[in-house]
Amino acid sequence: MKKLRTIIAGRGVQGLKRQKICGDDFVGFVDPNIAEAEFKSITDVPLDQYDAVLGCIPDEPKSEFARYCLNHGKHLLLEKPFWVPNEDEFVALQEIARANNTVCYTAYNHRFEPHFVKMNDLIKSGKLGRIYRCRMFYGNGTARLVRESEWRDKGGGVLPDLGSHLLDTCQFWFDDSLDHTNWQIISANRFENRAPDHVIIGYQDDKMSLELEMTMLMWRNHFTCDVLAENGSAHIESLCKWGPSTFTYRERILPSGRPVEHQETLVSPDPTWKIEYDYFKALIKTNAGSDLTWDRELFSRLNALEQQILRSE
Repeated sequence: MKKLRTIIAGRGVQGLKRQKICGDDFVGFVDPNIAEAEFKSITDVPLDQYDAVLGCIPDEPKSEFARYCLNHGKHLLLEKPFWVPNEDEFVALQEIARANNTVCYTAYNHRFEPHFVKMNDLIKSGKLGRIYRCRMFYGNGTARLVRESEWRDKGGGVLPDLGSHLLDTCQFWFDDSLDHTNWQIISANRFENRAPDHVIIGYQDDKMSLELEMTMLMWRNHFTCDVLAENGSAHIESLCKWGPSTFTYRERILPSGRPVEHQETLVSPDPTWKIEYDYFKALIKTNAGSDLTWDRELFSRLNALEQQILRSE
């Protein structure tokens, strides 16, 4: 594939990470608040100078920003979560993307985390048998940074920020086996911030139980996951970026006994950004089109959970 001339909107932490991954594809930054940015607005960039946009921008302008890019035939990778005024906007944006033969993709880079892929492969293989329960914990120490932000410390707080990753991971691993209307708020706290900085959500049906805990109050960034199942269990300890990251698969011994254990530990830089950018480029190359069905469902679930938090106050 020829070089994908790429504009990055937002010269913040995420944008600078994306720039490193883009390499020679990078054309310039768009940022109204950073003097070093080549352009102040996406509308300032000559349309003949770029093919794609990586949108590392706040939630509120995402819908209008996406409309501009897609209407002008530009492929778009947008940082999660994809936030819009209402669910119908996803239908409209998908139609615009398809009419202009562009890819509109929301970045959930944890789908490319090596041990997330390994967990997905194990679950899909059927070796675990019936899945009884999955518990995930995702924590960082960003509470003070978020509180001092002009746009981040509001609404659902940590729920859309980290919870969107966890809900997307459940979709990745368990896909259509979940009825997403079953998610409920178990606990929501504002220990330091105006918006919730510690949230636990749960899911229960007649097949499995899920519990997702997320917080900005974990002063050492950390992730853990435990999947308990009929024929064994599987566990993830940490992400590559916070490594070492360990995957453990334990095969159950019947009627009881110490399980057969398989373990792999990775010590490496975060590989997900590069893999995801290559995946985005592959979608463009193969003319894969745009499907925002899951973005719409996730938006609906996050909104419903946020409303549960507000009603409980």
